[in-house]
Amino acid sequence: MTIAAPDYAALARDIKRWARELGFAEAGISGVDLGEDERHLERWLGDGLHGEMAYMARHGRKRSRPAELEPGTRRVISVRMDYVPPGTRNAWEVLGDAEAGYVARYALGRDYHKLMRHRLQKLAERIRAAVGEFGFRAYVDSAPVLEKALARNAGLGWIGKHTVLINRRAGSYFFLGELYTDLPLPVDEPATAHCGSCRRCLDVCPTRAIVAPYRLDARRCISYLTIELKGSIPEELRAPIGNRIFGCDDCQLVCPWNKFAQEAAEPDFAPRHRLDGAKLVELFGWSEEEFLRRTEGMAIRRAGYEGWLRNIAVALGNAPRSDAVRAALRARSGHPSAVVREHVAWALARQGG
Repeated sequence: MTIAAPDYAALARDIKRWARELGFAEAGISGVDLGEDERHLERWLGDGLHGEMAYMARHGRKRSRPAELEPGTRRVISVRMDYVPPGTRNAWEVLGDAEAGYVARYALGRDYHKLMRHRLQKLAERIRAAVGEFGFRAYVDSAPVLEKALARNAGLGWIGKHTVLINRRAGSYFFLGELYTDLPLPVDEPATAHCGSCRRCLDVCPTRAIVAPYRLDARRCISYLTIELKGSIPEELRAPIGNRIFGCDDCQLVCPWNKFAQEAAEPDFAPRHRLDGAKLVELFGWSEEEFLRRTEGMAIRRAGYEGWLRNIAVALGNAPRSDAVRAALRARSGHPSAVVREHVAWALARQGG
């Protein structure tokens, strides 16, 4: 008896429907050829623009060759999930309040990694129920994956001049995840670019980290400086950081396509502990125990407590001069961490204290 092969075109349509039912905003399917993106990545790494992110080069070409990362991979199902929930305090308002701390909008609520990976697993289970056993692996920033290039090839958006993925109908405020699979599904049309002559993202960057269209010097990027960098922030970049204490959204905030940004449907992404605009002095007063308790299950944990204090010290140095700010800084002037003490001293000097 011959068993009929699955109708892969119908299965692809079902997968996209199931993805939406599981809470993803959209899904698309791509092949595994990333030759030009591999060359772009190797040039970027060769120029040292990744800074201290050694993991970007650690896995060789597995990042740009899905079948080497997960043998047997023939297709990649890419999904996206919107992350800015309704009611979040206006980003420009927070950036304009020098006494408040700005946290990148993606990091205000629950960490998305486990949530999305769990739902990708559920998507795989639905596929298995339809076709039987098949090879797959789910990724959400959990392995060397060129997620933006794969999502572009799956039709979910194009990579903008700021190197962030942009969707014509939804802007850029969304997370990405992938399901590597050995199923020979039909692939979607890659998205075409629509940045045109616009250069708002290049011009707005406080630290001039976007050194050319589609080329980011991570060593100058505020997201890198406040999250990935574990030592001292270069002194010439501290003032431009302003009140950004975890990440930065400026290049997305000015992007014209974000007038189409969609609000998140996931309640777990709602801001916790008023972090969409809490005062710097209050945040600087958190003990390590408070920091760990209040950031449990959140992306902010990635900075670590020492990095958290370092970042807020810089923001306090950029804040309007006040007795309250100087008192908060002096209270940390003897902190056990040399990195924290250095940035507190810099901030006190800026405060005239």
